[in-house]
Amino acid sequence: MKDAFGLPQSLLVLGGTSEIALATARRLIARRTRTVWLAGRPSPALERAAESLRALGADARTVDFDALDPESHEIVLGKIFAEGDIDLVLLAFGIPGDQAHDEREPARAVRVAQTNYTGAVCAGLVTARALQAQGHGSLVVLSSVAGERPRRTDFIYGSSKAGLDAFAQGLGDALHGTGVHVMVVRPAFVRTKTGAAATADRAKTPLATTPEAVAAAVELGLRRRSETVWVPGTLRVVMAALRHTPRALFRRLPL
Repeated sequence: MKDAFGLPQSLLVLGGTSEIALATARRLIARRTRTVWLAGRPSPALERAAESLRALGADARTVDFDALDPESHEIVLGKIFAEGDIDLVLLAFGIPGDQAHDEREPARAVRVAQTNYTGAVCAGLVTARALQAQGHGSLVVLSSVAGERPRRTDFIYGSSKAGLDAFAQGLGDALHGTGVHVMVVRPAFVRTKTGAAATADRAKTPLATTPEAVAAAVELGLRRRSETVWVPGTLRVVMAALRHTPRALFRRLPL
């Protein structure tokens, strides 16, 4: 069960090697979280992530999970919930793709959509039903500001996040009053170690953020039971303006 401040004692991360998810797990472990499930494809990185959380005092476990195999989600995730209640599910998997290559090779674009949207829809519905069955819990969905208004330079990724964002909002409305809380997190570009070289230019934008900043925003959002969280918070105002910018002008903006 969550503590008096709304923070979880147990956490399930879908996308167990995500830098944002691990920063969030570390932050929550420092507060109250004691059990962490890291779900992801088997890899040394997944095992290292679990070991790093054990070093902080958490009971960290790994489970094989593949976003691109939705038929396995109910069985895999069902086994986790059978071990005991889960206070927080953090849906953190996704791939950015490579816009230039993906436009030339549609099959690659499909993989981005299947991972970021189709896989997330399945995993989101399965975990939401499990949370509803136990009568409590939160589902935090890592969306992206890219989904608010996809740009020419990343519309494949942006469109997949737009779909995920709409799905999560609708799921939150459907679960309202059931005891299950859904929170959508929309960060700007996040500076990560894995993407540092390939995205150096984007990382220089004033609105770029860090995994630790997103983790702090997630914690605050859980305490407040927010439905939508922007990271940084000023993005809300920026995107309100961009959302209503005429399309002919939006095309010419250096975004």
